[in-house]
Amino acid sequence: MSEDLCYLDACEAIRLFRNGELSPVEILNAQAERIESSGAEINAFTALHMERAVEQAREAEAAYLSGKARPLEGINTAIKDETFIEGEITTNGSRLMRDNRADVTDPVPERLQAAGAVFSGRTATPEFSVAAFTWSDLWGVTRNPWNPAITPGGSSGGSAAAVAAGFCTIANGTDMGGSVRIPASMCGLVGLKASYGRVPEIPPYNVDPYVHHSVLARSVRDTLLLYNLIAGPHPVDLMSQLPKEVVASEPLDLRGVRIGLSLDLGFYPIEESVRENTLHFAEQLRRLGAEVDMVSLDWDDRCIRTAQIHQGAQMGHMLRQKFDHPDFRDQLTSYARHYFSLSEQATPEKVLWAHGYAQHMWEELERVFRDCDFLLCPTVCTTNVPADFDYSRDQVSVHGQPVDPVKGWFMTYPFNTLSRCPVLSMPSGIADNGVPTGIQLVGKPYADAAVLRAGLALEKAGQPFIRQDHHPTCRDGQWGVARDIARVEA
Repeated sequence: MSEDLCYLDACEAIRLFRNGELSPVEILNAQAERIESSGAEINAFTALHMERAVEQAREAEAAYLSGKARPLEGINTAIKDETFIEGEITTNGSRLMRDNRADVTDPVPERLQAAGAVFSGRTATPEFSVAAFTWSDLWGVTRNPWNPAITPGGSSGGSAAAVAAGFCTIANGTDMGGSVRIPASMCGLVGLKASYGRVPEIPPYNVDPYVHHSVLARSVRDTLLLYNLIAGPHPVDLMSQLPKEVVASEPLDLRGVRIGLSLDLGFYPIEESVRENTLHFAEQLRRLGAEVDMVSLDWDDRCIRTAQIHQGAQMGHMLRQKFDHPDFRDQLTSYARHYFSLSEQATPEKVLWAHGYAQHMWEELERVFRDCDFLLCPTVCTTNVPADFDYSRDQVSVHGQPVDPVKGWFMTYPFNTLSRCPVLSMPSGIADNGVPTGIQLVGKPYADAAVLRAGLALEKAGQPFIRQDHHPTCRDGQWGVARDIARVEA
């Protein structure tokens, strides 16, 4: 029963709280026991605040009894150790920031807290959040609950691992090149990259259109609930001054909806299990009445260079100014040093070139959107990336083909380049190594509601991928899952 409580999604937990059938304290205690008994191998957290969380859960229990509960009252939430919460240590995975105490609170945790969420701990991230894996010299290696030899993805890998392992109910994450969607895919979760400007971010990150704040959840309905709470204008963020959008929790009627399917976005190799699960997901859409047809995009590996140049000129330059000094170099991780060396190549001439290729990318996607309501593609190309992978020294091959070790194994960052397009990552099945695979459902610019409601239609026709009867398990100290479910069924 204790394990079952760990895997309730937020919407179901809130229903039980309101009906008086369950207390926030009971779920928090069950999840705390799970961390205590089996959390060490996964290593999802950099700090736990359980005493404070129990106190908040008791206050939430009283709020339900008095009829004064807020929308997220008592929901156990983990916060990425990149995200500022006033007064809390925020290391961003770096030994150089081990004593860094935030003096402000980011808009997203501010809104989650105002809605009644209980903050139980901080989750691991690679140093400065510049990798699609999650380990650091400060906090060690974070592992995937489905297969601990494999990365949970990054940079929000600690958050994804914590939600997938049943250590918390929801978590936040940030996404500059896929840092929410990659771990969502690798851990069997739902991850949203909203359209740029929908969800507020703290300066100076808000002025970078690649950067998005979001959440990781086990269901689309949770994601929709959370989007409605965190989206909308915030006074600190000029870029968020769009009209507040509230998405109805009504599934989209998929009959006649046109979806373009690309297995490779023009140039990515993909593993066979990713291909099979993506095609099967497309078939589920067809069963619900959608018209799904293959489309082509004239994109190539210049997409990688475009993203690397932008990130080097923006985030890379900012980080180099603060941390790329001789006195600090020995304290940096190997991959952070490599990231700095790559970002030094972002000259003004290359930035201008990258803007030009980004326009070409949009023209190709816009051509698809003339005939299609959505684009469907995989989230990651392979699930065979070790937990201790280091792109400064290690190589990646996909389906026998060597790819760029920094960005060549995931398919997310083109939609950070095209940042006004919302993207929902959903589980599509399980690969041969027991690790989940995922798809991306890409919407037209600012069509966040349509993407969320389409995902909700798929979920309501089937069931969430992670649930009380299907999730990573820990038996005799060994994490993993029985591999009897190969795909998502609708």
